[in-house]
Amino acid sequence: MASFTRKAIMASFVKLLEERPLSKVTVKDIVEDCGINRNTFYYHFEDIPSLIEAIVREETETVLHNHEAIESFEECLEIASRFILQHRKAALHIYNSSGRDIFQRYLMQMCRYVVESYINTKFTDFHPSEEDRDIILQLYSCQCFGLFIDWLEGGLKDDFPRRMDRLCHLRKGLIEETFRRSQEELTARNGGIA
Repeated sequence: MASFTRKAIMASFVKLLEERPLSKVTVKDIVEDCGINRNTFYYHFEDIPSLIEAIVREETETVLHNHEAIESFEECLEIASRFILQHRKAALHIYNSSGRDIFQRYLMQMCRYVVESYINTKFTDFHPSEEDRDIILQLYSCQCFGLFIDWLEGGLKDDFPRRMDRLCHLRKGLIEETFRRSQEELTARNGGIA
């Protein structure tokens, strides 16, 4: 029952965020929308910022649990953008509020996870140094994160998926080349032993 009520509160909040900015959503609005009393809300959540964090955290955890093997950078972007595409106005309202830091923290965590899953799935034949692997992971995670922040800053323009497909086409092979170079340098340093 508690899980159902918690999910109902979260769904009501997202629904209300689709209709209006965060500053215009109150606990009273949420409890009226989902048909509960204020005490029930406060049993599950300390306040609205904790509700925002729970929603963003659960969305991130869903991605983490449902996508262990990722085959392409395009798939990384598609997976990480799913919540934003499904809840455009709510995502913008959270991003343009005091909850931005929470949103950004979990977005970066999600970007890092999907990129790491991609690297672990597609580049098992490469054995770069641990430092190079961390640098590559950081670079592509930050690229993914930066693309989303730019998209949010631009008001979630509809051409994002098309532009990302084009970007992925233009940069195809770059990550493979980065791993290849790292492995070649490591092999050279080790006297020809990978």
